[in-house]
Amino acid sequence: MDFWGTVLIVSRRWYVALPAFLLSVGAALGVYSSIPTVYVSNAVLVLTIPPSGGSLPSDPERPNGLTNPLLNFDWGLSMSASILVQVISAPETVESLGVHPEGDTTFTATNGSTNPEALDGGPFVYIEGTSTSPAGARDIVTRVRDRARVELAGRQSQLNAPPPTYITMDEMVPPTEPQPQRGGKTRGAAAALLLGVLAGLASVFSLESFLDARRRRRGVPVAASGLPAEPSLLRR
Repeated sequence: MDFWGTVLIVSRRWYVALPAFLLSVGAALGVYSSIPTVYVSNAVLVLTIPPSGGSLPSDPERPNGLTNPLLNFDWGLSMSASILVQVISAPETVESLGVHPEGDTTFTATNGSTNPEALDGGPFVYIEGTSTSPAGARDIVTRVRDRARVELAGRQSQLNAPPPTYITMDEMVPPTEPQPQRGGKTRGAAAALLLGVLAGLASVFSLESFLDARRRRRGVPVAASGLPAEPSLLRR
C-alpha cells in the first residue's frame, strides 16, 4: 500500500488512530519520567617520576641531578598506570569501594586505551563515575582517586622501592562538576513512542481488514482503497 493509501485509511479510522497516538505519547512521557537521570563526573590522573629520578645515586656525595617530572616520562610509568587500572577495576576493589551490581553508582577506570594492558595510553589514569545523584557521581570519582594513590604507594612499598624514588600521582583534572546525561531517557521515550505508533497503525489496519472482510461476506463490493464501491458500479 502506498503512502496516500495509508493516510486515507488512517484519516478514515481517526477514532482509532487518535486515541492510539495519544496513548503512545502518554507512554513515552511515562517512560521518560520513570528512567532516572544519570550524572557523570570525571578525573584525570598522571604518574610522574620524582625530580631526582627513579634511582638513588651510588655515590651519596654526588646526588642525581634534578629534572622536571613532566619532562621525565618513560614506558615504566605507562606500565604502572596499566597496573593501577587493572587493580582498581578488579571485582574485589570495586566491591570495597561500595559499588554493587544492583546499585545506581558505578565507575570505569582506563589508561586511555580500550585494552588496559596496552602501554600506548601513556602514564594516565582516566576515571569516570556515574550515579543517579550528582553527589554520588563525584563521590565515587574521589574515592577511586584516593584508592589509586593508596594502591600505588602500597605496591611500591611491597617491592621495597626506595621512598625517594616513589612514583607520584598528580591530578591533571580534579573530579569535575557532575553533568546530567539524558540520552538514555530520550532513547527510551523515543522507543516507547515508536512502538506505540506502530501498534496504533496495526490496530487501524486490523480494523480496516475486519470491516472489509465483513463487507465481502455481505456481498458489498469493495474498491481497491478499501471503501465500498460506488453505487453506479453496483447498478452495472
